[in-house]
Amino acid sequence: MIRLSNVIETFEPQLVAQYGSRLLPGHHRALCAMRRCRGADSPAMRAACPACRATMLLPHACGHRSCPHCQHHQCQCWLARQRQKLLPVEYFMITFTLPVQMRSLAWSHQRVVYDLLFQLGWETLAGFGLRDKALKGRIGATAVLHTHTRKLDYHPHVHWIVPAGALDAKHRLWRRKGGKYLFRQNSLARVFRAKWLQALKDNGLTVEARLPERWVVNCKHVGRGDKAITYLGKYLYRGVLSENNIISMRDGEVTFRYTDNQGASKTRTLPGADFLWLLLQHVLPKGFRRSRDYGFLHGNSKKLIRLLQLVLHVTPPIIERTQSARITCPHCGAPMVIVETRIMPRHGAVASP
Repeated sequence: MIRLSNVIETFEPQLVAQYGSRLLPGHHRALCAMRRCRGADSPAMRAACPACRATMLLPHACGHRSCPHCQHHQCQCWLARQRQKLLPVEYFMITFTLPVQMRSLAWSHQRVVYDLLFQLGWETLAGFGLRDKALKGRIGATAVLHTHTRKLDYHPHVHWIVPAGALDAKHRLWRRKGGKYLFRQNSLARVFRAKWLQALKDNGLTVEARLPERWVVNCKHVGRGDKAITYLGKYLYRGVLSENNIISMRDGEVTFRYTDNQGASKTRTLPGADFLWLLLQHVLPKGFRRSRDYGFLHGNSKKLIRLLQLVLHVTPPIIERTQSARITCPHCGAPMVIVETRIMPRHGAVASP
């Protein structure tokens, strides 16, 4: 397996020479973190065995959310929280996509445009939920921002997981919608486009190219929701590319594997600097939340969700508290404990786990 840190060490000088004017501070922080993650140059922690009193030094993980080594624990916690909110209704995945003419604007105003993707998507869905003849109430949704295609090209869009149920607060009613149809895609797209045109004016943003009349919104039935949540969790943390999919690094080029829309495995080869730039385009602004909950699925509605589950005779899954990987003593096999952290490295002093 080719480690991403090795790719960064090899091609970072070329990346800076070729794309230096376009690199943002967040890109430099991501490169530095992933290059040092669990390596000899990273800070270390000391583990001790209570049974045989053996000690060992282990490198710290960088903790960066774009690092393929890190954030597994956080991903499992997110999945556990989402599964505890599942309801016995049909679920739909609705995807709001920006047209290609707006990608340059999205890149140059990331925080504003990404926030608008969430805000305008929710306004569109919430309005449809109130007007729908079967629902006529407040819906809930979980949204996750993706910035990549399957080939890892820059393509910002937001996936929404929406249960086909709504709360009517005025009449204290819960309504559900059966079948494999939720909202009309073309109608969603027209409303979403209109909201964006107004938002561009309100925020003083301009798009040089002429925007298309027809935008793309996809609404797909996804069963009872668990598989869709698992899919979104796959790209929520740990970057957009697993190191298992980096299959070669030779002659100044990097080849990686991806799965196309038909499920076929394909490869793509790029010069090393272009490959790193491809990955860096998907590093989000510092502190930006990629996943957000809305409506009756918002974090402030936990009591409401529990009441709904009680009324609908749903028993939330009992999910054990996830823990970080246990460190086992190489001498006696007993579990070790961390006794010291953030030890500054000395050459050759840090052992691999």
